[in-house]
Amino acid sequence: MPAENPSPTRDIRLLFATRILRMFAYGLLSVVLVLHLTASGLSESQIGLLLTLTLMGDTGISLLITTRADRRGRRRMLVLGALLMILAGVLFAVTRSFWLLLLAATVGVISPSGNEVGPFLAVEQAALTEALPADRHTGVFAWYNLAASFATAFGSLTGGALAEALQGNGISTLGSYRTLACVYAAAGGGLAFLFSRMSAAVEAPCMVRGEPPPRIPVFHLGLGASRNKIFKLAGLFSMDAFAGGFVVQAFVAYWFQRRFGASPSLLGSIFFGANILAGLSALTASRLAKRIGLLATMVATHIPSNLLLLLVPLMPSLPLAIAVLLLRFSISQMDVPTRQAYTMALVPADERAAAAGVTGIARTVGASISPIFAGPLYASAALASIPFFLGGGIKIVYDLLVWRAFKKVKL
Repeated sequence: MPAENPSPTRDIRLLFATRILRMFAYGLLSVVLVLHLTASGLSESQIGLLLTLTLMGDTGISLLITTRADRRGRRRMLVLGALLMILAGVLFAVTRSFWLLLLAATVGVISPSGNEVGPFLAVEQAALTEALPADRHTGVFAWYNLAASFATAFGSLTGGALAEALQGNGISTLGSYRTLACVYAAAGGGLAFLFSRMSAAVEAPCMVRGEPPPRIPVFHLGLGASRNKIFKLAGLFSMDAFAGGFVVQAFVAYWFQRRFGASPSLLGSIFFGANILAGLSALTASRLAKRIGLLATMVATHIPSNLLLLLVPLMPSLPLAIAVLLLRFSISQMDVPTRQAYTMALVPADERAAAAGVTGIARTVGASISPIFAGPLYASAALASIPFFLGGGIKIVYDLLVWRAFKKVKL
């Protein structure tokens, strides 16, 4: 059993370690996920459906876990999520049946984009917030996201290089991708162990004090006084994520292969660089937020990022397309730590996991819808650029709406 009264530093280190391990696994699998499904014999339409149900399944799991974590135990819920991650990895490693893969994608936890999905981040954010004073939230969230971006980058690089190395040594294409799925399942086992080692200090204040949890109606999703603001914010976040679902990393990797013939190792290198730049961009968010505010930082950095996204499919060559994509990633994540800190600042301590969970679930819902439309578009050479225009355009509209809705809200 973990020690119950260690210093907060130990829990913070464990939370950083779990994020790094999880994002490495997400990056590892996402760069070959669509290639894996193609090698398993699935059509583009089946892949689009599977990716949509993957994200819808993540939504259901997140709803179940995050809205109960503050009252049932954050550590317990995190371990449950890790076990579902193991289940997904094992099924992807042993079958090519569409229905079993669909089951794994729906019930398990898989990230098609290489970004955070599932219940983990919301509960971890709440746990980190307990250990830190308010004026350090944005800065620590920035480092937290930097660590995640580096981990995703190394995961993408490792996934592409390992798949190509295995294929070069006589392993079948599908066999190489199944090996990566086994690594993914092993990462889930590592997460379960690390989550079990955290102390009681990461729990909600009411649980630490031994008080009975507040009685909140089920349809309030674990939220009390903050629910109206959080529901409005969640709706806008869902719109942003819907736009992002058109350009998830797995689809963009597929687009680069179809458009320019990029190899798995090159794809890994592209997204290695992209995630490194994204992580570094998050570090500047704290300083900028101190000068212009959290909300202004979210909007002012997001709009230029999405203008660059619109330019990617207009590039006539592979080097230019890579350059614009990397430039986009160099500013794309500055809104992430500020968005996380902003959400935590809107709610009382006993509602933090629920607030992060509801907004995270809203993002997953939004992102789960668009791949089913994006799949057929990417399958057509004439229409493969349209997802970039849809994603970038809708994201810009979101930026304008979130500024209008929350510019007068006091934290």
